[in-house]
Amino acid sequence: MGDGPATPGSTSGQLTIVGLGPGDFQRLPEATRQRLLDPTVTVVVRTLRHPAAEELAASRPVIACDDLYETAERFGDVYEAIAERVLSNQGETVYAVPGSPLVGEFAVRILLEREPDAEVIPSESFLDAVLAEVGYDPFDRGLRIINGHELPTPLALDAPTVIGHLDRPEILADVASALSRVLPEGAEVTLCVDLGTPDAEVLRVPVDEVPADRAGLRTSMFVDTDPAGLIGVVAVSWRLRRECPWDRKQTHQTLLRHLIEETYELADAIAALPAPEEEIDYVAYSDLEEELGDVLLQVLFHSAIAAENGAFDIDDVATRLREKLVRRHPHVFGDVEVADADEVIGNWERIKAEEKGSGAESLLDGVPAGLPGLDRAEKLQQRAASVGFDWAAAEEVVPVLRREVEELEQALGTDREATIDEAGDVLFTIVNLLRHLDVPAELTMRRAVDRFERRFRAMEEEGPLAGLTQDELEERWKRAKTIVG
Repeated sequence: MGDGPATPGSTSGQLTIVGLGPGDFQRLPEATRQRLLDPTVTVVVRTLRHPAAEELAASRPVIACDDLYETAERFGDVYEAIAERVLSNQGETVYAVPGSPLVGEFAVRILLEREPDAEVIPSESFLDAVLAEVGYDPFDRGLRIINGHELPTPLALDAPTVIGHLDRPEILADVASALSRVLPEGAEVTLCVDLGTPDAEVLRVPVDEVPADRAGLRTSMFVDTDPAGLIGVVAVSWRLRRECPWDRKQTHQTLLRHLIEETYELADAIAALPAPEEEIDYVAYSDLEEELGDVLLQVLFHSAIAAENGAFDIDDVATRLREKLVRRHPHVFGDVEVADADEVIGNWERIKAEEKGSGAESLLDGVPAGLPGLDRAEKLQQRAASVGFDWAAAEEVVPVLRREVEELEQALGTDREATIDEAGDVLFTIVNLLRHLDVPAELTMRRAVDRFERRFRAMEEEGPLAGLTQDELEERWKRAKTIVG
């Protein structure tokens, strides 16, 4: 096998990287088989768990790398260790991998970076075998290739898709679960196991019935359905614009009311969520999921109308948002350092003002006058706080709130306008206090109103309220609080 290891990271002879194809040794070209059987070269195989590798190991000595998978904590460490093992041999070395060395072989990338003069002998890949089995030409409608260990978010199934590296039952189960959340109910997938060998299996099964025990080093999945997930709903929104009489006649103006209504319904769903420290309420989250979808539909419809008018489409909207987020987060996408969230907000407002240019005369410009009062107060306070016009902590706001309440008490019964102004100051200060507590004022008010409604309805369930004395009403209120909280 050689006279000893060379310097790590380099070979003292030629490195050749060979693909073993998807199946048996006899499927390989004659020249490739002869190279692998040459007794003068050292052969390293990524794994012996492959038909061609097993046959090769039965015919000559080979160095396997299966043990590296057992000792490394991360796959990245495995690939580095494989590269080191390959490059540690003296003389001519052949590194043999399942399938093609140019498809899904991460250690090969490392080797080619370190040995750019290495010879690569390609072979039939698992992709070739899968596409041949399902009879699909990727030039028809395109092709997506996904690593089962790294599913993208969102899982955009906008073309026929091959998912590989389904080597463990838990990986295959996770992939099937992710697909079942976005594919239509009853959608089928094709599971390809050990293609190119006598033990090959091809299973066409519903996505929620994928057998996890078919996972393995040569297991792949082919998915070919209508566009799903985010891409799918974009396609549906376009079809509605074309084919639904009601959707087709809508304009930006007629949809505005629906956007506002859906936004308030979303706010209700958020208000119904438990506090972050409480146990997760999956029913409430299901309602939130539905309301988020309704708001998303409004965004898609407005984008579709704009596209019909030649202005922009949903991709333009997404691109503009992405660019804005990158610009306004230089501490994430650049080299700016920030101490805390307050500094992030300050940078955001400063960058936003620079983007607006000289047209913005005040830091408070751009806060919509049509916002609900509590939301507008919170937004204006955030703008002012970005330049330091703010109290340092919630504890400093409480004495201010007490003074505002005292001023309200003094104004009561004397001057109606002064009373309204002082009451507004109390509300404005409460918003400031909640902002320092990182609690949205509008959400807080909604929760308080909902709580009042529940308690009042509980009072009504005891019987008519009309005619009761103040003390009797107070007693009912106390009982209601113990019943509904």
